[in-house]
Amino acid sequence: MTRPSLVVFDLAGTTVEDRGQVPAAFTAALAAHGIVATPDQVTRVRGASKRQAIRTFVTNEGDASLIYATFQQQLAARFQDAGVTGIDGAIGCFHALRAASIKIALTTGFDRDITALVVAALSWQHVADTVVCGDDVASGRPAPDLILRAMAEAGVTDPNRVATVGDTTLDLEAGARAGVGWNIGVLSGAHGRDALSRAPHTHIIGSVAGLRPLWRL
Repeated sequence: MTRPSLVVFDLAGTTVEDRGQVPAAFTAALAAHGIVATPDQVTRVRGASKRQAIRTFVTNEGDASLIYATFQQQLAARFQDAGVTGIDGAIGCFHALRAASIKIALTTGFDRDITALVVAALSWQHVADTVVCGDDVASGRPAPDLILRAMAEAGVTDPNRVATVGDTTLDLEAGARAGVGWNIGVLSGAHGRDALSRAPHTHIIGSVAGLRPLWRL
């Protein structure tokens, strides 16, 4: 059976439990600077680079930088208060991919500092072959930059041999733009089946636990 050479995973909502910390921190950061965001507005930018998402609410770069700094503080506090937990089945999936000699990348719209906090809290420092963050690329999702950077760092050149896994429509749009062979949506995070079904995809599964039977790992 054909299997990918590289699986590119999103973090929050895909491999890391989404307890609402990210949208709560995002909303609180905007509110701290006098901007009221509706839940629908926040949902629409889930999966995007957080800097990019903030720019949909403000145009001034200085204001955007201040809001982003507040978002970092808000999110770090929420992660520290509530803890960080991997999605059920995620670590087993990572081990199965490793055993099958399939490379692993973690990608996220978080910056490197927040990502390091999450990865350390989960003791996932050695899980992935590469970790690509929002501040590592020129454009966040739906641009394919995170995926293309992960491919380059993992040494995989053929997108047909790459699988991407994410919980948002922007994840799936980025996968389609990168031309990946497996563009997989999971129902464990921000967007439900109806929304994911309307985005380009090859599979929609309940969670990352469903990847092992997909590839008979």
